[in-house]
Amino acid sequence: MTQQRVLKLHNSLSGKKEIFQPIVPGHIGMYVCGPTVYSDVHLGNCRTFASFDVIYRYLLHIGYKVRYVRNITDVGHLTDDGEDRMAKGAKVAQLEPMEVAQHYTVGFHDMMRIFNTLPPSIEPRATGHIPEQIDMVQDIMDRGYAYERNGSVYFNVIKFNQEHPGVYGQLSGRVIDELMAESRDGLKNQEEKNHPADFAIWMKARPQDIMVWKSPWSVGFPGWHLECSAMSTKYLGQTFDIHGGGNDLKFPHHENEVAQSNGACGCSPANYWLHTNMLLLNGKKMSKSDGNTINPPQLFTGESEHISKSYSPMAVRFFMLQAHYRSTLDITDDGLQAAEKGFKKLMDAYNTLQKLPVDARDFDGSETEHDRAILALIEDAYQGMDDDFNTAIALACLSELGGYVNKLANKQLASGDVAPWVIERLKTVYHTFVFDIFGLKDEESKEDSGTVEGLMELILDLRANARAQKDWVASDKIRDVLAEVGIQVKDGKEGVSWEKN
Repeated sequence: MTQQRVLKLHNSLSGKKEIFQPIVPGHIGMYVCGPTVYSDVHLGNCRTFASFDVIYRYLLHIGYKVRYVRNITDVGHLTDDGEDRMAKGAKVAQLEPMEVAQHYTVGFHDMMRIFNTLPPSIEPRATGHIPEQIDMVQDIMDRGYAYERNGSVYFNVIKFNQEHPGVYGQLSGRVIDELMAESRDGLKNQEEKNHPADFAIWMKARPQDIMVWKSPWSVGFPGWHLECSAMSTKYLGQTFDIHGGGNDLKFPHHENEVAQSNGACGCSPANYWLHTNMLLLNGKKMSKSDGNTINPPQLFTGESEHISKSYSPMAVRFFMLQAHYRSTLDITDDGLQAAEKGFKKLMDAYNTLQKLPVDARDFDGSETEHDRAILALIEDAYQGMDDDFNTAIALACLSELGGYVNKLANKQLASGDVAPWVIERLKTVYHTFVFDIFGLKDEESKEDSGTVEGLMELILDLRANARAQKDWVASDKIRDVLAEVGIQVKDGKEGVSWEKN
């Protein structure tokens, strides 16, 4: 399909839907904030990246050439006590920070493959772009929007707001007085700042810091917010089309990105800002402290008190597609079971459709009401995606189209009731939406054995960790659940193996 459709995007910067106009016709630059690789990727991240995967797929489908950049954060993201998350993870595991980063980056990529997301065009790491970040700090200082104190460099929010009123706070919707009262970069030496709202763009290293680099100001490391500004600028230019991420990144991360880019070059980084909403679990915000949490492997194994059974990756992806990316999504066992049935129904309709014969002998050439209804539903599915990538509307249209498929298969509609070319169009569109746009896979096909292999490797790693911690209850539960779905786990002298019964 050539790119001729009119897209409307909800721009977080303006707070309203806008008709999308790319900077360069036919081309799109899109930057999405990637994971901080100090722990396993959580389900909220998976929803965000699955959502932008669908956005990426649809933009490609309607004919755009897209440069999709998604970073890996492996330095500079501080905990509340001011310690780098990567360094803290390395100390706990008694590993080098890059070992921690590599381990969880590989795990992240494995999970993205399990959820069948396309890889980005470019996946830069923060540690691989320290020179660019140092250059941006210098550019901001040269333009008078940052100052150095004892080897650390801070962005001057007060001066920036005075010279660019209304810019800082526009994205997150916070008033400037509220922002002024906050300090969000985790540093203890707040007395160095001109104002608590100022944030660090370069931090002088302390004796205990282990991920450090030389700079004109000190041996230290860049601020977390700076990396995305530097890497998006390098690969997409000073101003690009779309910047995306989770809703929790609006402030301070994305708000500070806007300030940094304006401070460095006098320009806004992106024309359109898209944000995914949060996941709930049984109507409540996920929280490890009160046990209201679930991770992807637990969904796949069923090893959680919050669900009654295991769910396949595509059933979970289908579940995510049922809600608009800007809506909150409440994970419940009932909801997952309904999604599992809905996914099976969708795939059954697809497989039935592909087997439908196309016979022109009974067709007299006139357009029927069924032709018009099918073509209208196809257009409605596309219009749903055009309207801020509303997968819920598109899925509903496919469900109705599935009803026509079943009527044709059951002879409730005669072959002459639907034109042959309309059936062919239906076959093409159904395949396009299910596989190319929604990114679903037929998990029962031989072609998807690689996904099964990757999923089993993840599950057996989870079981091995339980056994290493002498959690025999969890270990046996995983083995028993696998046995229930026809997979036998064998513990032998040479390691663990599995086979389908």
